[in-house]
Amino acid sequence: MAHTKEILTLAVEIADTMLRSGAEIYRVEDSVIHILEAYGLEDFDVYVLSNGIFASANENREDACSMVRHVPMASTQLNRVVALNQLVRDICSHKCSLPEANLRLQECRCLPPFSPGTTILACGVVCAAFSFLFGGSPPDGLFSFCIGLLEQLFVLTCKKYKVPRFLTTVYTSVVISLLCILSVMTGLPLHHDKLVVGSIMPIVPGIVFTTSIRDFYNEDYLSGSIHLIDALFTALCIAVGVSLPILLFRYLGGFLF
Repeated sequence: MAHTKEILTLAVEIADTMLRSGAEIYRVEDSVIHILEAYGLEDFDVYVLSNGIFASANENREDACSMVRHVPMASTQLNRVVALNQLVRDICSHKCSLPEANLRLQECRCLPPFSPGTTILACGVVCAAFSFLFGGSPPDGLFSFCIGLLEQLFVLTCKKYKVPRFLTTVYTSVVISLLCILSVMTGLPLHHDKLVVGSIMPIVPGIVFTTSIRDFYNEDYLSGSIHLIDALFTALCIAVGVSLPILLFRYLGGFLF
């Protein structure tokens, strides 16, 4: 039979990867509990935060083991979350031994994110769709599509040079606002507000805010507060980035707004 440390290490490593991939707190904690139960551990405690994991097992036995893991907040990768969820299901169904589970965990970690070309195209389509959704005209949608392409290209460039996430949000918002202003200056029948609203939607912290509400619903007030602060601060960064070019153009003459 596997040692307590090996089982707990596997559970914590899976939880770590799930958190880094954007899984919900309750799902991560529930997964760890089911893994420990599936491998026969009984006396254990698990506590998961948005950026930390605390787990212990067999506290009253000689092979007692405890682990603490700091997990920095990262971007969402749902393909990894889906693969890890399936791995947990197979472990709970006793279809996966401990060595096999470790191998599959490494495979899940190696799953690549979507290619840059795919993310750039998807961002353009999303921006155009939201521009239409909020009442934009076909020219608004076309320009939002082009702005979305440049927006995602800028975000990928920031990631390449490891720019901090909140600074990336501010810089991206400034770029979006400038591109929207320049688009309106072409003289075409465009609506500045529809361009801005459609173009900023890909960086709006909707998932984080929804996760915070779900945490509060599950009475996990600490994780909910962390996610809520993250969402509100991101929204503040977007507001600052979008408003700076508008205020600058107004100061220079106010001919546009």
